[in-house]
Amino acid sequence: MLIITAYGVFAVSSFARAGYQIVPLPQEDKVQFADAPLALTLSAFAAAVYIIATLALARTTTTAWKVAMVAVLIEMIGVIGVGAWTLVQPELFEVATVWGGFGRDYGFIPLILPFVGLFWLLKHRPAHSP
Repeated sequence: MLIITAYGVFAVSSFARAGYQIVPLPQEDKVQFADAPLALTLSAFAAAVYIIATLALARTTTTAWKVAMVAVLIEMIGVIGVGAWTLVQPELFEVATVWGGFGRDYGFIPLILPFVGLFWLLKHRPAHSP
C-alpha cells in the first residue's frame, strides 16, 4: 500500500506542477510554455507516467502488473536520462521539472522510487496460469 501511496503522491504533485507551469493564467508573471517547451513537455510526460504507474500498481491483474512494469521502467529511464540531460544542457532546463537534476527538487525521491517500484514488482509477480 505504501508504494501505491508514494506513486499517487507523485502522480498528483507532478500533474499539478505541470498543469500550473503549462496552463497560462491571466495577469500572472510566470514562465509560459513557449519559453520552455522541452522542460514543460517532459514535466507533463512524467505526470502521465506517474498516473499510469499508480493506477496499474493499484490493480492486481497480470495485465496491470505488466503495465506497471513498463511504466516503472519508463520512469527509471526518464529520470536518469532527463537528469543527465539537465547536467549536459542546463540551458534547456531553466524551468524545473520532476525528473530534472535526477529529481533534485523532490529530494531525489524520483531517482529512488523506480528502483523501489521495480523491486516491489519483481517480488510480487503474478502467478502464471496453467
